[in-house]
Amino acid sequence: MTPRAPYAADPAAGPSREFARADAGEQRGPRSPFQRDRDRIIHSMSFRRLKSKTQVFIAPDGDHYRTRLTHSLEVAQIGRVIARALGLDEDLTEALCLAHDLGHPPFGHAGEAALSDAMARHGGFCHNAQALRTVMRIECPYPEHDGLNLTWDLLEGLAKHNGPVAAPGWALAELDAAFPLDLGSWPSLEAQVAAVADDIAYDNHDIDDGLRAGFLTLDDLLALDFLADQWRTVEKRFPNAPRERLLREMIRDQIGMMVNDVIAHTAGQAKGLSSVAEVRAAGRQLAGFSPAMAAQERRLKSFMYERLYYHPEQIAAAEKAREVVAKLFAAYAQDATLMPDDWLARLPQAEPQRSRVIADFIAGMSDRFAMKSVGEIYGTRPEGLINV
Repeated sequence: MTPRAPYAADPAAGPSREFARADAGEQRGPRSPFQRDRDRIIHSMSFRRLKSKTQVFIAPDGDHYRTRLTHSLEVAQIGRVIARALGLDEDLTEALCLAHDLGHPPFGHAGEAALSDAMARHGGFCHNAQALRTVMRIECPYPEHDGLNLTWDLLEGLAKHNGPVAAPGWALAELDAAFPLDLGSWPSLEAQVAAVADDIAYDNHDIDDGLRAGFLTLDDLLALDFLADQWRTVEKRFPNAPRERLLREMIRDQIGMMVNDVIAHTAGQAKGLSSVAEVRAAGRQLAGFSPAMAAQERRLKSFMYERLYYHPEQIAAAEKAREVVAKLFAAYAQDATLMPDDWLARLPQAEPQRSRVIADFIAGMSDRFAMKSVGEIYGTRPEGLINV
């Protein structure tokens, strides 16, 4: 087992929580603070609802397509591998990976765009900030406080896993004012690893889903020289294997190459650092791809946007999804009694707080619940959303 690196986040250092007294003296098994963070995330209702939220395809009929839940589990698996090799705290890395998409509304980025439009006069909507809002204010399983009362390290990493935040929107600004998260610095290496693990997971697993759905073909993939090289290598290793198995082997190889590249590059970047404080003060990203792999990854992302994410069928489904979310927001804004009683009881009368709580309710919906709700309100269930 790799020894703990001096620049790893240390659960023994006594990470703080927003509501310190609420956890005083709590002993529920031999868990570190970061393990408790992970478990609180896994046991949250928001995490369970990820099973029916869009990853690439909206509410797919097939059981084998990824959802936000399976994607988050795959990100966590990749994140733990990288964290272990680098001597980082695996539990904090895993918790960040599992929580990173909790703020996504139904229908993925299409739903986010619709909420952003609906909330334009009220400060907008951002799924990253909504993830913080979810774990700090919306999830309320405890008697003494709102939120899951996660550690500062987890919340800081969740807020900044993509880097420092120079101009936080209203949601993140409010949370930072209540529990300062040092938004101007880089986060821990655990958070940086969670971010690159997310990239590795969806770069490759979305290929797998695109192939299964028939939106991508092998010929499409072989237009990228580095994938063509890997395909030839796989064919040479397994000359008699079926094409479907070779495709999955190529994707596994690609993931392995990316993971090994991140480990080697990050170890070099972090060499000589003696604390997590030095990581935050470094003034630059330390965990990530080497320049050569980063260039390949950018080409792969560009390819995926062109061939999969912006496929005409995907765009058509996304437009219908945006309409569903827009109609839900309009309905609840006009007649709040359409919302469940527990949400209606907490709904403020004044703006912008009123619209923000309506957005909270919609953002927590699964794809299928959003379609069911719009059908009940308007009398017609939306069609054309499910394309696989």
